[in-house]
Amino acid sequence: MRKLVLVAVAGSSLAAALSAGAATVTTTFAVTATVQKTCAVSANPLAFGTYTPGAGALNANTTLSVRCTKTTPFTVSLNGGSTAGGTVAQRLMAGGTDTLQYNLYTTAAFATVFGDGTGTSATVPGTGTGVNTANTVTVYGQLPDNAVNQAVTPTNYTDTVTVTVTY
Repeated sequence: MRKLVLVAVAGSSLAAALSAGAATVTTTFAVTATVQKTCAVSANPLAFGTYTPGAGALNANTTLSVRCTKTTPFTVSLNGGSTAGGTVAQRLMAGGTDTLQYNLYTTAAFATVFGDGTGTSATVPGTGTGVNTANTVTVYGQLPDNAVNQAVTPTNYTDTVTVTVTY
């Protein structure tokens, strides 16, 4: 039994000696990441519905959803559409060989053309609130009941407008 006690005492003395002689050293390292500015945009369709020539202008609106990183400034612009002859100043929908005039505006008062920022057309500014939170931009459309639109062939008319977000 005595030998067993001596071995146990010797083992614990050896562990204490090793532990007392152990040293440690530490350091630190930096962890970094750079968050890039980013934006995404989606658009809902704008439908004027059924136009009856001579019965008055049609008004409609739609929304764009802009998602940008927090505090990222952005501007939204719209091109003149894809129909040949259409411009920001006078957008056109195509239907066969005829075109139907319409335009897009930044407010419900239809005072400022929503465009690409050239001429008298305006863009809409905003600031990102985080990519999980959408900034909603409303686009107001008007199809005037004018002499050009009153002389078109009855059919379906369409156009495609490109939305650009610059950030």
